[in-house]
Amino acid sequence: MSDSVSGLLTLGVLIALLVGVGLPLGAWLAKTLTDTAHWRVERAVYRLVRVDASSEQGWKSYAASVIAFSLMGIAILFALITTQAHLPLSQGTGGMFWHTALNTSVSFVTNTNWQSYAGEAGVGPLVQTAGLTVQNFVSAAVGIAVAGALMRAIARSNATQIGNFWVDLTRIITRVLAPGAVVAAVVLLFAGVIQNLRSPMTVLTLDGAEQVIRGGLVASQEAIKELGTNGGGYFNANSAHPFENPTPFTNLFEIFLLLIIPFALTRAFGIIVGDRRQGWALGAFAGVLWLGSVALTTWAEVSASSGAAGSMEGKEVRFGLWGSTIFAASTTGTSTGAVNSLHESYSPLGGGVLIGNMVLGEVSPGGVGSGLYGILIIAILSVFVAGLMVGRTPEYLGKTIGRREITCAALYSLVMPVLVLGFTGASLALSGPRDMMSASGPHGLSEVLYAYASAANNNGSAFAGLGADNPWYNLTLAVCMLLGRFLPMLLVLRLAGLLVEQKKRPDTAGTMPTHTPLFVGLLLGIAIILAGLTFFPALALGPLAEALA
Repeated sequence: MSDSVSGLLTLGVLIALLVGVGLPLGAWLAKTLTDTAHWRVERAVYRLVRVDASSEQGWKSYAASVIAFSLMGIAILFALITTQAHLPLSQGTGGMFWHTALNTSVSFVTNTNWQSYAGEAGVGPLVQTAGLTVQNFVSAAVGIAVAGALMRAIARSNATQIGNFWVDLTRIITRVLAPGAVVAAVVLLFAGVIQNLRSPMTVLTLDGAEQVIRGGLVASQEAIKELGTNGGGYFNANSAHPFENPTPFTNLFEIFLLLIIPFALTRAFGIIVGDRRQGWALGAFAGVLWLGSVALTTWAEVSASSGAAGSMEGKEVRFGLWGSTIFAASTTGTSTGAVNSLHESYSPLGGGVLIGNMVLGEVSPGGVGSGLYGILIIAILSVFVAGLMVGRTPEYLGKTIGRREITCAALYSLVMPVLVLGFTGASLALSGPRDMMSASGPHGLSEVLYAYASAANNNGSAFAGLGADNPWYNLTLAVCMLLGRFLPMLLVLRLAGLLVEQKKRPDTAGTMPTHTPLFVGLLLGIAIILAGLTFFPALALGPLAEALA
């Protein structure tokens, strides 16, 4: 069977799985975010942390809870990493530089999972499990919780409260992420992903050299890193490592895991706002962007070589070209960052598409939670532009988009470009950061641009040619991850506070329909134009210039 036929079959099976599982999962997510009943285990958690589950919060209190919980997570994870040499199961792993430890702590708490350290050699099993895996769960839950708060705000009328963060956090973990991760871990375990606590083994290679082979609790971390769109690999080679991703089946399954919740959340949105057509429209928008990026990346890599198999440089023979490009487009279209191939080795156009996925704001379909509220920001910008064009007051699902609402949406759309372009420019202007680049010219620009786009969008993947484990990159990337995560969240929660206060207006003959193919086309146009106007000069000087050269 040719690689193209195999790739198309893989894509077809993947789409069928996303639709088949996404429909019931979307309904379950909607119930999780709106249910008034509490499970017994949830009530036990509320008693433990002294939370009144019957009370709700305004946007300010909700935002304060998000920030306080996340800052506490950074502090605890930093303490674990810096003291790991003195903890059980360190397996000889020493401490990190303080700036590497800070970068890693911020990275996992912000759902980025950028790794400046060398995977299995950088942290031991205890920190991998009690620190990094725990953050994979809670950081994903935070993103879904914020998206849930915005969905409830749009659905409610003339209210003041948008939910309870602690209830949302608990329910998302107990009802969605934990059960899903258990099932996924069992599947991965039976498919060949390892799960053990064996001590490192020293073996002789074929040429007589010694090599240390480490085990670990990999299947459990692999499951939630994909399901929660986190991405940090247990091993330095990430999902290209045979212990993490041994077969074409596990490769397909991991792609499915990282896409399923972001797509399912669009259905949950339609259910919560009482119009399922709205969810289908947002899902179609994300789906068109995702399929477009898969097609462009695959075409670029097939065209990059005259060989029948296309350009296989930096790609796994186990998965083939299509298995690599579908994974690459999916991981950069979400905030996952897991990789099964070396993105730096992609053709200039292929690498440019991967950068483009991130600078779109990762809305194809984006990370868990962050993807949905990013899509809703684009929807709000779209109805505002459309309203100006026809001379009507912009509305979205019965809520007026006025000065305050559009200010939140506009500021949201500016945060990421300011961080990416600002720090990319500074890194290229200063001699010290320039010396960390493995390439010069357009490819060097692409390395730096990719790194900051990955950090500001909480993706975590890298071109891998950039020497980023130094104070400048560790600290500036940490700033990008922090601000790129929490400034948009604060603006989303402020927007939720504004929308929940409004009384829903009934549809009239002049109401702009937001569930039609025409509106989906408008969403696509606004998203692409917004990213193009902002990043086209940088992309033209980087991957496009390299391709033309």
